[in-house]
Amino acid sequence: MIAGVSILERVNGPRPERWPAFSSPVRSTALTARVGRVLGICFGICFVTGMLSYYQYAPWSWLPEPASPVWLYRFTQGLHVATGTATIPLLLVKLWSVYPNLFRWPAVRSLKHAAERLSVFVLISTALVQLTTGYLNTLNWYPWPWDFVSVHRFMAYVLIGSILLHIGFKLPDIKYGLEAELATADVLTEIPWSENPLAHSNAGDVPPPPTPALSRRGVLVAGAAGIGAVVVTSVGQTLTPLEPIGLLAVRQWTKGPQGVPVNKTADQAGIIAEASSGAWQLSVAGRTPYVLTLADLDELAHAEAQLPVTCVEGWSVGAHWRGIPLLEVVRRAGGDASSRVRVVSLEQGLYGNSVVVGPQVSAALLATHLNGERLNLDHGYPLRLISPNRPGVLNTKWLSSVEVT
Repeated sequence: MIAGVSILERVNGPRPERWPAFSSPVRSTALTARVGRVLGICFGICFVTGMLSYYQYAPWSWLPEPASPVWLYRFTQGLHVATGTATIPLLLVKLWSVYPNLFRWPAVRSLKHAAERLSVFVLISTALVQLTTGYLNTLNWYPWPWDFVSVHRFMAYVLIGSILLHIGFKLPDIKYGLEAELATADVLTEIPWSENPLAHSNAGDVPPPPTPALSRRGVLVAGAAGIGAVVVTSVGQTLTPLEPIGLLAVRQWTKGPQGVPVNKTADQAGIIAEASSGAWQLSVAGRTPYVLTLADLDELAHAEAQLPVTCVEGWSVGAHWRGIPLLEVVRRAGGDASSRVRVVSLEQGLYGNSVVVGPQVSAALLATHLNGERLNLDHGYPLRLISPNRPGVLNTKWLSSVEVT
């Protein structure tokens, strides 16, 4: 204090003459708390399913990915992407309901208030970046220099931490908002409810202000309808019965070769000449190394399986495969079901190889046929890995070698 004036008062100064003021009868603590509750649940679902997705890329050595149920990754990743997509408009509704708080005066009332504002900044910025980059990932568009998977995971920790911190700061407001009736709760104005004398009386006795447009309940209904429309018209990329109305679906199985979408074509991978060559051979390394030719594939491809193809972008579709059991190839090389198997593609780059361990070794196929036809070149001809409960990028296409250790 200097001459009866606090430091914060001196920093803030008098309220600017043109500082915005808000008194909308639609926004309220009750509305914000209800939207925030759903938003928190969505972020929680995204966090858990996202960690499961990341685990697929880097499982612990003592806990390899399970091979069953075969639809598990299809469910968790489909839920992750569908929930993340729904969270985008939901977050916008939440920001609309609270953005007048940015213009409250004084800008900073205490050190606690300053910490709260900082946590809100981290929360909003991280959420916007996570949802934006996550959606661009579903489009296979990466206009940034960093590795998406790693950064997306680390930012998820920051996002969940900032959400928990924000809940801690706003718990009294949340409690009040969830207990108040939508039609009678206080209006979100310059005075927070905790400093509003009406909030300390019976809020239910306070008549609602006149509503010239949409009511608070109408905001929730309209928001739910819009978000529901987004989900229904996009989730068809995972729930195939809804595929015909998948107007917002990034991938549609009916538009893919052999009834399965393709993320990367043989042309994009730069392997057309090598994969199409009649001299192609699969080199199998192990205690007893050997080589398989194209003619050998036709002779050995006797196993069949109904397995979904599931990609990290959120799309998936069930498919019928025929090929050589991976375990059969491993045993011939001197290995067994406990072996570590590395499959290598003709394609160079980040996903030019993958490792198969644990239950996946016994469940995987080296596929030669898809839905009753010889593999299309874009689906990995002449040979690809297909294993249950595994991301599409790890079901390596255009195989050139198998290493058994």
